[in-house]
Amino acid sequence: MQEKPQSVRRPHRAPWNFLRGALVILLFFGALSAFAGAVMAIAFNGAGMPLASLEGSPFHSFLGPGLILGVVVGGTQLTAALSIAGHRRWALPAAAAAGFGLLIWIFVELAIIRSYSFLQALYFGLGVGELIFVLLVLGIIPGTSSVSRPPKVFDHP
Repeated sequence: MQEKPQSVRRPHRAPWNFLRGALVILLFFGALSAFAGAVMAIAFNGAGMPLASLEGSPFHSFLGPGLILGVVVGGTQLTAALSIAGHRRWALPAAAAAGFGLLIWIFVELAIIRSYSFLQALYFGLGVGELIFVLLVLGIIPGTSSVSRPPKVFDHP
C-alpha cells in the first residue's frame, strides 16, 4: 500500500477540535452566567446591589439592565455556542461578537455603577478568553503558524 505524499495529507484535527470544544464551553458558561445574573437582577431587584448605584443612568430599576444582560449578552453567548457546536459558517464571527459584547457589558457596567467587583474582572477575562480562542481557531495568533491551518470545520450555512 502506497503512502500518500505529505502535501496531500489531511491536517490533524485534534488541536482544532480541542480549541473549538473549549470555546463552546466558555460560551455556554458565559450564557448560563448571564441568564443567572439576569434572573437575579430582575427577580431579586439587583441581588443586593443598591438602587442608588443606577443614579445617573437611564435606568430606574434593575429590570432594564437585567433584560439587557439576559437577552443581549446571554443570547449572543448562547447563539455563538450553539453555532459552533452546529458547525455553522457564521460561528466564529458570532463568537467574536459574543466576546466583544461581554467586554462592552463590563465597560458600561463599570461606567454606570462606578464600583468594582472581582466578578467584573472574571467576566472581562472570560470575554478576552473567548476572543483569544477565536483567534486560535482561525490560526491568527503569532506562534501558532507552525500548526497547520484548521480544517474546514464550519461547513453548514
